[in-house]
Amino acid sequence: MTLPSVRIFAAKLTAYAHCDLPCGVYDPAQARIEAESVKAIQEKYQANEDPAFRTRAIQVKEQRAELVKHHLEVLWADYFKAPHFEKYPQLHTLFNDAIKAAGAGGAKGSTDPATGQALLDLIAEIDKIFWETKAA
Repeated sequence: MTLPSVRIFAAKLTAYAHCDLPCGVYDPAQARIEAESVKAIQEKYQANEDPAFRTRAIQVKEQRAELVKHHLEVLWADYFKAPHFEKYPQLHTLFNDAIKAAGAGGAKGSTDPATGQALLDLIAEIDKIFWETKAA
């Protein structure tokens, strides 16, 4: 007995899209929520002297900071297109600064809530531009 060719399972049509999912799924709120967690953890860390709590707080804060970076990178690479960067020439620098502010040199590597707030401020700037592009 001969088995059917694998070609019968091959795609008949290839679909192309400019983003991972249909438009409308991107939102800086994902990065903001994780950044709010980072800042809240930094504040709780400062208010608690328990070494076990502090160790766990640092671990969770670093995970959340990585999520901030991920959400910002996806938004930067997948949502924003050339016309956005032309209209908002500061956008590349803003994303670069925000991702660095979430990283080891910023909120991920610090227990100071001021670094969490600086990250939130940068995300707020991205958010403002994002919603301007959605209104256009």
